[in-house]
Amino acid sequence: MKVNGILLLLLALAWRGAASQPSGQIFTVILEGGQVYDGLGNPPVRADVGLLGDRIAAIGDLSGRRAATRIDAAGLAVVPGFIDIHSHGDRDIFLRPDAGNYLRQGVTTIIAGPDGSSLHPIGEALGRLDARPGAVNFGTMIGHGTVRGEVLGNENRAPTASELERMKQLVDIGMREGAFGLSSGLKYVPGAYATTEEVIELARVAGRYGGIYISHMRDEGLGLMESVHETIRIGEEGRLPTQLTHHKVIGKAMWGSSIETLRLVDEARTRGIDVSMDLYPYTASSTGLTVLFPSWSLEGTQGDLVGRLRDPEQRARIREAILFSLREDRGGGDPANVAVAYCPWDTTLNGKNLSDILRERGQDATLENAAELAMDLQEKGGFSGIFYAMQEEDVRRIMQHPMTMIASDGGIPAPGVGKPHPRNYGTFARVLGTYARDENVLSIPEALRKMSSLPAWRLGLADRGVLRPGAMADVAVINLDTVADPATFQDPHRYSQGVVHVFVNGQAALIDGEPTGIRAGRALRH
Repeated sequence: MKVNGILLLLLALAWRGAASQPSGQIFTVILEGGQVYDGLGNPPVRADVGLLGDRIAAIGDLSGRRAATRIDAAGLAVVPGFIDIHSHGDRDIFLRPDAGNYLRQGVTTIIAGPDGSSLHPIGEALGRLDARPGAVNFGTMIGHGTVRGEVLGNENRAPTASELERMKQLVDIGMREGAFGLSSGLKYVPGAYATTEEVIELARVAGRYGGIYISHMRDEGLGLMESVHETIRIGEEGRLPTQLTHHKVIGKAMWGSSIETLRLVDEARTRGIDVSMDLYPYTASSTGLTVLFPSWSLEGTQGDLVGRLRDPEQRARIREAILFSLREDRGGGDPANVAVAYCPWDTTLNGKNLSDILRERGQDATLENAAELAMDLQEKGGFSGIFYAMQEEDVRRIMQHPMTMIASDGGIPAPGVGKPHPRNYGTFARVLGTYARDENVLSIPEALRKMSSLPAWRLGLADRGVLRPGAMADVAVINLDTVADPATFQDPHRYSQGVVHVFVNGQAALIDGEPTGIRAGRALRH
């Protein structure tokens, strides 16, 4: 059905009225005759779904019940709103609160603060969203790197006893203010300067509040196995659930190693360690250019790095480390595998790879020249990049594991700006359309479970991620025959297709594929 502006107003008014009425009164909305997936992995059933205020009030035959609005969902899937457990929407939610890229994928909740970097103080950030909500629900982790930076700055050293105690206090405050757990980015500075023991101490604090530990591991390439062991150890000794975030295998020498990493996860679970994973469905990653640099060179400020690059001896050491990374790690052995997603100081570089830039400069596209180029570009400010160094078979194998959930590792991009990773626009639609419907890598019910009830369980969100009476009315209506992700690496700013309607806390956030402008999201606290 087409829902016009007048009906949108009626939906909003009906929600406000129904929210104040006792149970059993008129439904706000009835979604009629859809294929209802509960989000738990069960097959669908044909049923009506009745929303009353911000809750799901009933599921079944509601043909004789009254509703302010009835929406025909025949032939469509009615599913729980998706939960993105790894989002970089921390600051984006304040800049672009309509979150159109998320709504068009069926996402109703994002969890930010990943990779060790979070908003701080958390209570203040969540308070801002209480006052001015976004279109989707928002929760956050407390970042290990954020806490470390607050106490030690970007220094490559161990904390003193008093500094470690202060870091633990900051995690404690973050958890009491509503964080869902501790995130780390041990590949990035300042997290890379921390010992495993330091992270364990902070994880124990999050664990005391029932939080989780979720980690961008120290290495996803040649040091992958050691990093998986470390992540499992932190969960075990920290006494809290632990998660390998955006689990991947980087570099040709390691392709196929997901067989072993998944074995380690299964063995840990057999021993009683609560280990899980998340993944995005692409064979390229996206992060800053400094991922190619050795962590020791990044201590301090950008000015300190520039100073090292201008010192011949240190520049030579940095060059060798970058060359190794280009050959064996994120570079995948070819300068063409490193592309510019967004360069703030020279937007003409957006979309070009290191080979393109070298040729434009009249140089051969060799790894050696690419290492020099990387240093030159970083000296000017660097860029966010896309790195093609993964294998499709590993992506599929990790995706199929029962403890893997789907996450975008994306944010809320400014439309048309740069050449960002298409995961920002297509992650959830891609899993449903390409991997589940077209290629049968997953069943539709299992794909939906990985997007809804599994992350809800991991986060302790008992009333989201499922369709059942009493649960929060975060609901998406999707055409499973047409759901698709037209966003590509060459043309990333394209919204997903096939998500028809989305309700967030019972209010219509997306109708007939278009955002309504209603911002009914809530700040979620653990």
